[in-house]
Amino acid sequence: MMVTTHVAAGLLLATPVALLAPEFALPAAAGAVLGGVVPDLDLFVGTHRKTLHFPVYYSVAGVVAGVAAVLAPGPLTVAVALCLLTAGIHSASDWLGAGDELRPWERTSQRAVFLHPRRRWLRPRYLVRYDGAPEDLVLTVVLATPAALAFEGWPRALVVGGVALAAAYTLVRKRVPEWLGI
Repeated sequence: MMVTTHVAAGLLLATPVALLAPEFALPAAAGAVLGGVVPDLDLFVGTHRKTLHFPVYYSVAGVVAGVAAVLAPGPLTVAVALCLLTAGIHSASDWLGAGDELRPWERTSQRAVFLHPRRRWLRPRYLVRYDGAPEDLVLTVVLATPAALAFEGWPRALVVGGVALAAAYTLVRKRVPEWLGI
């Protein structure tokens, strides 16, 4: 899935915070955005979907941080909880998409995401055929809509910009490997 889809999922998680505790809306949004982006930084460092993708560890840490944020709400506890929960959802949801190859529509890879506790790769499920597929864009829009309505300021601008970026990427996705000379 596209990073914009992961960020939109995180902002969807942050939406109840914005509505129920508006004083924590911005830390929740910042944590969600960070958690949506950080796992994909392993595109540049290490092995993609292994080095910074931790579906189990982020999720467990996110639940613990979420309990801490409920018991001791503050900007930092809320931001950390949303960051970890979103990173967990990001890492786990990559299993539902394609493999880690540059042309995922060819289905040449059997590696969706690495499951560290089991020390093995999970096979792609192809519920979203590949990052930038039309259904990925639809998912981004659906996940982003509540956040676009609930947030104001930079989070709303980020949501709208993210949807626009996702639409543009969807239009050119299958040409990207060619442009990279791969």
